[in-house]
Amino acid sequence: MKKNRVKTNQNLIYDSSQNTKDTILRLFHQLKNQRIRLTIVGISICIYIILSIWTPFRSAVVIDKLWQSIKAAKAQEILFSITWDNVGKDLTILSIQYLFTWFFYYIQSFLMASVADTLTLSLRRQIAVKLNLLPFRFFDQNKPGEILSKVTNDLDKITETLQTGLLKLVVAIGTVIGSLAVMMYYNVILTCIFLIFMIISIIITKVVAKKNLEYAASRQETLGELTGIVEEYYTGRNIIKAYNHEDESMEQVFKYTEINRKATQRADFLTNCVNPLIRLINRLGQAVIAVIAGNAMLNGTMTIGVVQAFFQYVNQASEPLTQASYMINTLQSALASAERTFKILDSEEEIPDTLNPIMLEGAKGEISFEHVSFGYNDSKLLMRDISFTVQPGQKIAVVGSTGAGKTTLINLLMRFYEVNSGKILIDGISSVDMTRNGLRKNFGMVLQDTWLFGGTVAENIAYSKPDATREEIIAAAKAAKVDYFIRTMPHGYDTMLDNEGSNLSVGQRQLLTIARVFLCDPPILILDEATSSVDTRTEAEIGKAMQSLMKGRTSFVIAHRLSTIRDADNILFMQDGNIIEQGNHYELLEKQGAYAKLYYSQFA
Repeated sequence: MKKNRVKTNQNLIYDSSQNTKDTILRLFHQLKNQRIRLTIVGISICIYIILSIWTPFRSAVVIDKLWQSIKAAKAQEILFSITWDNVGKDLTILSIQYLFTWFFYYIQSFLMASVADTLTLSLRRQIAVKLNLLPFRFFDQNKPGEILSKVTNDLDKITETLQTGLLKLVVAIGTVIGSLAVMMYYNVILTCIFLIFMIISIIITKVVAKKNLEYAASRQETLGELTGIVEEYYTGRNIIKAYNHEDESMEQVFKYTEINRKATQRADFLTNCVNPLIRLINRLGQAVIAVIAGNAMLNGTMTIGVVQAFFQYVNQASEPLTQASYMINTLQSALASAERTFKILDSEEEIPDTLNPIMLEGAKGEISFEHVSFGYNDSKLLMRDISFTVQPGQKIAVVGSTGAGKTTLINLLMRFYEVNSGKILIDGISSVDMTRNGLRKNFGMVLQDTWLFGGTVAENIAYSKPDATREEIIAAAKAAKVDYFIRTMPHGYDTMLDNEGSNLSVGQRQLLTIARVFLCDPPILILDEATSSVDTRTEAEIGKAMQSLMKGRTSFVIAHRLSTIRDADNILFMQDGNIIEQGNHYELLEKQGAYAKLYYSQFA
């Protein structure tokens, strides 16, 4: 397992290094709706850079003028004072320049934060839409925790980098270029010395950035794996406790935590160590420049104002360079996160609904499977040439051992998966000639695995019919034999259910999902072990209500207890994805085949 995971990380790193340019272009394309804000940000950056470069140049003049005024006052043996005519006006203008520099820095920072948050919101909306368009195959192949990691941690990293990293990088590039130009104007030799140290810093930054991209991709991948296993263990916490696997589960969490810790440690070390290293190199360069500049000032080839201005430019060029090296590394990490996000958006979607769909409302319930074959890939089919017909109002039971293909058959009927060949007809209309929404409106479904959301009991029952009245909800609850239980709860139908209805028993959750089907009153029913989690007495009560509900409606019942489907009009016995026997209960018993063997084994 460990080798496979390492291989996965390597593949991710390879993809990241190949698609960096495309990822950047896609991110900018995502920002096309924020052109006005970005234009203002761009103008603010330009003005800020111009002021940042012009202000030290102006300060050289002011400092030299101030120094000359001080020397003149000393020569005349008078007390020096600042007036509007000597340097007061120049100092005021210089202060205003510093104020405007701060103002335009504030504007760009404020707007860029808004741009980053808006981008994240847009990407999250796109992913939300995308997840509804993805086929079930995608969710079969990806753990929920890994998907959650991509739509939370990765997008947060993109936001953080855009708010600070990208902005600082752009400002740094402009400031460094402008500062170097003025430094060359002042003194070519000192500028060349600075450039030597600057080139050394760039080389180190480039080497570290390349390695950091690999570690950043590894960190995000291991974080997704850790999130996935934590979500998996949290969901199955009751089973873990029941089988006394707390220690083993903790060991697995610690294992993946340690893997993520090592990946994070490597990435954070490279991200953070490059900053002080670059700063040290810059300080050494400044020390050399200070010695030479001091000598030039003593020789009279450079004034005190020019020397202090030159050092301002050195700081303006070296500090952004230090920040740029740090932000390049964080940008690499953000690009890895962006690529993972775009991989979700690029995932293959469900086959689009037909452009001219046939509307089927209130179906009669005639269903036909005509030579249907299905497999998760074309090279390995799970079902081959399945054919049968269901007349309106018939009760069809689907039985067989675990993994025989019972649920897959229902998933094909609901068009959760697309058939490889053949077709499925509803009232003579192919399911692919209808929209998925139009098809599924004719079905009511109760699964073995119940699902409830955080909300009131009434809201959970009304999930199948959001516009239902309270009277309709209560009537459905009574039909499902759950009204009495609901009224015993603290607030009755307005009682809030917590996460997945965990404050209810499994049987109670099952009854609420059954009430949903009663409420929507569909023409076709699908019951996947709908009463498997309730006691025998409750099952008998629900059975009576189900008989009334199924009367005149086509019903598919997946059952393991064969005693519950003896009255079925047709029983499909499945094995290895194929229907090996079909007929009613008595016909199949007479055949003395697989169904009869299974039936007698349950009543031995």
